[in-house]
Amino acid sequence: MLVYFAGTGNIFYVWGVLWPPMAVEFGWSRATFGGAFSLFMLLFGAPGPLIGASIVRFGPRANIIVGNAIAALGLAALFFTSEPWHLYLFYGVFVGVGNGFGMFAATTTIANNWFIRRRSLAMGLTVAAGGLGGLAFPPLIALLTSITGWRDVWVVLAFTHLVLAVIVGGLFLIRNKPEDLGQLPDGVAAEAVENLEAAPPRVYQTPVDWETGQAMRRLATWLLVIFGAANMFALNIMNVHQVVHLEDIGFSPLVAATALGLLPGMSIVGRLGFGAVAQRIEPRYLAALCLALQVVAVTILLNARVLPLIYLYAIIFGISYGGLIVAAPTLLGAYYGRARYAQILGWMLPITTAAGAIGGLLAGAIHDATNTYMLAFIIVIAFSAVGMVCAFLARPPKPPSQPAERLF
Repeated sequence: MLVYFAGTGNIFYVWGVLWPPMAVEFGWSRATFGGAFSLFMLLFGAPGPLIGASIVRFGPRANIIVGNAIAALGLAALFFTSEPWHLYLFYGVFVGVGNGFGMFAATTTIANNWFIRRRSLAMGLTVAAGGLGGLAFPPLIALLTSITGWRDVWVVLAFTHLVLAVIVGGLFLIRNKPEDLGQLPDGVAAEAVENLEAAPPRVYQTPVDWETGQAMRRLATWLLVIFGAANMFALNIMNVHQVVHLEDIGFSPLVAATALGLLPGMSIVGRLGFGAVAQRIEPRYLAALCLALQVVAVTILLNARVLPLIYLYAIIFGISYGGLIVAAPTLLGAYYGRARYAQILGWMLPITTAAGAIGGLLAGAIHDATNTYMLAFIIVIAFSAVGMVCAFLARPPKPPSQPAERLF
């Protein structure tokens, strides 16, 4: 939870707050900053197969320590920004690769290793820390930027990330799996395992651990990829461009930053709520509901010109994307087990994060060409609707020992 808090609060959500004052100073286009964030997203997910293999080989803890140290270095280097390529190298490459190895795949692997029956709740708690980071950091960063300027803020973020994610979280607190300490998932005593396995779960849990190749040949996997891509596409457009959109339609920078902070803050409700409810209701139905809420939220933003509607958008969108962040790793663990979770997720990440990367760049380019985000938001609505259908249809695949319809 601490690593996820740092990885989202220090890195992901602050970009939408810090690039506008940088744009004012340098006069660079919105597409330039959107492109840097897109590169960050691409390098967050494109090495996914390598990230998964590294987690299986060295353990998620080692990835957290090394990856977040690289990310902290990239954050500190942004102090020296004077050319557009600095954004792409320091934020896109260093922070993107470091965050990719050290955050989402690694932390959700740890939650998946430690919990089976309580997997959705554990995932919800883990990623809820990211919502807390998104709630806390943007207003603080906006205030600090107004006092010291954006350069010093990058150094503060680098130091904070090093302490929270690398030293305290990675070095001192995290252990890869319960078996390393002579324990079992869910805190179950060894003599209770037989009774635990005899009790039927309320929602589907795979009876076997799948191999990576088997999982990648199932239709359910690719339906999960599509709805995950729809969420990342929408989330990254909102994260990068929401603040400047609100400023464009007449709201102050502080109000815009507060709305950005409210969005991940409300996502905590979605993350914890999804984690709790998904122990009793099949997560794919909840994921479809979250994507439907996402469609409603963006439709509200598209037509909002008064502050109450802006906050209504942030509340609904925050709850929906918070639930979706929990949905993907929960379904992946429930459908395919613990042994190859990181590798399967690693093969999915390049596609889902590419969708997010395209979203940030596309929205910036659309605004530069049309002077409005209307078309970008309409595309978000359409893609979210497609994701909703895919989530609903992502039924649990039959175990490899049973006959099953395969995609390939």
